[in-house]
Amino acid sequence: MKIEIIGAHNAETDRTRMPCLLVDDVIALDAGGLTAGLPLERQQRIRALFLTHHHFDHTRDLITLGANDTNPPSTVDVYGLSETLQVVYNYLLDGRLYKDFTQWPKIESPRLLLKPVAPFQQIVLASHTIVPVPVSHTAPSVGFLVTSRKGKSFFYTGDTGPGLKPCWEQVSPDVLFIEVTGLNSMVAEMSRLKHLVPQTLVEELKQFRKMKGYIPRVITTHVPMLWEDKLKAELEAAGKELGARLEVGYEGLVVKL
Repeated sequence: MKIEIIGAHNAETDRTRMPCLLVDDVIALDAGGLTAGLPLERQQRIRALFLTHHHFDHTRDLITLGANDTNPPSTVDVYGLSETLQVVYNYLLDGRLYKDFTQWPKIESPRLLLKPVAPFQQIVLASHTIVPVPVSHTAPSVGFLVTSRKGKSFFYTGDTGPGLKPCWEQVSPDVLFIEVTGLNSMVAEMSRLKHLVPQTLVEELKQFRKMKGYIPRVITTHVPMLWEDKLKAELEAAGKELGARLEVGYEGLVVKL
């Protein structure tokens, strides 16, 4: 299984893109930088897209994915909580900003097909099993546990704040893609907004190790562009405290399991 970071940041510039992972070239997790980060021929291979929640930095490229049609036409299945898909449809896809790609080019074969999922519902797509697991954020949110046919797995949290113990009870991944959005000096504000900083990440990972007996490979996402260098230094120090390496994700990073 190949996991590629298409977007690793929480803002877009000429060198950064918003959150998106691509699995084996056919499954995308979040759509913040999905089309901005892929040539057309790679976009056309995508068959399924999983949304962690409805915030714009995770859903923006849905419109351009719909607009960048394939030849012959093909449908991308878009999975998410019913609350997520309702907001996405009402504000992005209902035909007021651009075409309604849930009905175009044909109602019976649309470019985007919205498919609600429930927490812990297993979705099996070819050689992958995907399970949505609730996380704590300001909008209804799930992370996704993705497991290959060979049993290798990773967990992508999307956006989340402290309090991941119920989530850890459900997952035992080989690799963990987890957000860190603020610096330690911002811990009160970030916790209120339900995001992590290095010190709260360490606390959550200590809880994971206590429950599971190990720490998976950890790669941070949703990297804040404005204080990225300071964040890297704080994560390095946090990793030393934890006794594990905390990697900072970046666009183009490829992980193979």
